[in-house]
Amino acid sequence: MAWNGAAVPNDSMPVAAKVALLRQPGIYPDHPRDVQVVETHMSWVFLTRDYAYKLKKPVRYDYLDFRTLAARQYYCTEEVRLNRRLAGSVYLDVVPVVLEPGGATRLGGKGTVVDWLVKMRRLPADRMLDKALSQGTATQEDARAVATRLGEFYMTLPPAPVTVDEYRGRLRRDIDECERELSNPAFAQPVALVREVCLAQRRLLAQDPSRFDRRVKEGRIVEAHGDLRPEHICLAPPLAIIDCLEFSRQFRILDTANEIGFLALECERLGAPDFAQVLIGTYRDVTGDRPDAALLHFYQSCSACLRAKITVWHLREAIYRDSPKWPERARCYLRLAAQHMRACAQAYSHEGVNPPAVR
Repeated sequence: MAWNGAAVPNDSMPVAAKVALLRQPGIYPDHPRDVQVVETHMSWVFLTRDYAYKLKKPVRYDYLDFRTLAARQYYCTEEVRLNRRLAGSVYLDVVPVVLEPGGATRLGGKGTVVDWLVKMRRLPADRMLDKALSQGTATQEDARAVATRLGEFYMTLPPAPVTVDEYRGRLRRDIDECERELSNPAFAQPVALVREVCLAQRRLLAQDPSRFDRRVKEGRIVEAHGDLRPEHICLAPPLAIIDCLEFSRQFRILDTANEIGFLALECERLGAPDFAQVLIGTYRDVTGDRPDAALLHFYQSCSACLRAKITVWHLREAIYRDSPKWPERARCYLRLAAQHMRACAQAYSHEGVNPPAVR
């Protein structure tokens, strides 16, 4: 991933010019017939027949800053490093976009670096887990394969250096931020439900700290994937889990039960609760970890609130502001958050404890 060009990198080329260049088939060494372009919240992805090239947007949010060329190079390198843990055959290199002395632009070679790309092997869209779930082609054997891969990965990771107070404090701050954001009238969410769910989450965290402290002491808090959604899992062999959250180590520090629970939640949202249950059961079998039902439902409720918050943040951007898709999806996540807090309360009642319930 080292670059041996002679000229000093330069960040003066306008973003629109870079995107226009990368839309052109002639710039790519594999000489594709055409280039498909996908724009996301933080990047553009350029798809040729065999490869995907990701260009990070020069954006700044509370949780990341990609505004400089050096930052984008660093996070491209981090993206490749981190994702090779679960998708080694997919993440190929970090490639410079180079302006040659004569004015031509190419990928690699000598010249002035104007930006950096993550080069990946292109994956079959119909074998991504979200598509397979929606089409009914995902099997229980697929669920076992995914959970086995994740469980084996988790067992290689050392415990994160976090104290019990730090861990519970972070959970509390996340709950508070979700409540604050989702209560903003501009996002048109059911504020009474938001406050009820978040209140139940906070009270449970305060009333039963030992349940969370035990996870820290058992070494279950690790530097994991951080964004484990079905659209980031390719079932085609070799199974690949992509798009690890590269820009924040803090966001990757998770309880492994929280992360597998989040994936199960997303599968449930996509109409595959049986697939979700196989994921969790296989995780337990592979790792020997036995997170109790109350803990899992608490984590899933918190994850649903977090996804609702991230979903409504789309409304801050002009291109999404008038779309009904994002407010409705956030409301779907909030319904799941409430359902899982009710299930959490039921699990506690079986233990003879009565935490605050969500109606």
